[in-house]
Amino acid sequence: MLITIHSEALTVQIEDVGAQLASIRDTRGTEYLWQGDPAIWNRRAPLLFPFIARLKDEQYLLDGKAYHMGIHGFCRTAPFTVEAQSEASVTFRYTDTTQTRESYPFSFVLRVTYTLEGNTIIKTHRVENRGDVPMLYELGGHDGYRAPLEPGETMGDYAIRFPGVNAVTPYGMDAQNMITPKTVTHSLQNGRMPLKPSAYDLDTIILDELPERRAVLVDGKDRPRVSVEFADFPYLGIWTAAKEFDTNYVCIEPWTTLPDATFVGRELKDKAGVRTLAPGAAEELSYRVSIFE
Repeated sequence: MLITIHSEALTVQIEDVGAQLASIRDTRGTEYLWQGDPAIWNRRAPLLFPFIARLKDEQYLLDGKAYHMGIHGFCRTAPFTVEAQSEASVTFRYTDTTQTRESYPFSFVLRVTYTLEGNTIIKTHRVENRGDVPMLYELGGHDGYRAPLEPGETMGDYAIRFPGVNAVTPYGMDAQNMITPKTVTHSLQNGRMPLKPSAYDLDTIILDELPERRAVLVDGKDRPRVSVEFADFPYLGIWTAAKEFDTNYVCIEPWTTLPDATFVGRELKDKAGVRTLAPGAAEELSYRVSIFE
């Protein structure tokens, strides 16, 4: 089921499966969200919860017990229910099940709210621990944006800009896509970072410690087209499928937590940035996506 919300600047559609964006259109009808292509990447904007990216051997340890979990957790295909809706906002809700507790033994409620304010989408995640033990979790976005957006442009015309940044030092990655320490700094040509991680011989560009938690997708004239502000998320992933041809999209991904790394322990509590909620506690984490015609 698709839910549609409106502002004076945007028309946005969200799927109940995964509570994920399905379409972002401006007043001209221009589509900003990648629409999926099985030959390239068949998803659009999956929600990452309770884990981000891959676990080593698809396992993690919790108090010494091993649990299995596939890439990005289970919420990207989970059936959310619509809890509240207005013209410019909608809230989705998902709770743990017998099946989720087999791989993630916590009782939780996850609410995802999309609110439109002019040309900005505010995505708010409210995580609640319904259990009687501390709950550890990871949360992230995986939103794909079209690039190029206009006829006559190419993907190579577009780039990512980070305010106040002239060079980036991403985390490394081994042959199993496990994160390795940061070692190489790359200067940005005219402040522009390429959309393809392969430019740095990486599957995903993963950054932290940015002076301002904002990433801007700019076109060949350096005009902002999509701006992602992620004050609540210390890590950022930039990804597109590794192809020899232009994929024509880029994912700008705010993350709470660093994916599984060679330099952390196997216990879930050892993950860099993993969040902990006390029994009965809740917290909200948001990011903002602004669209520019």
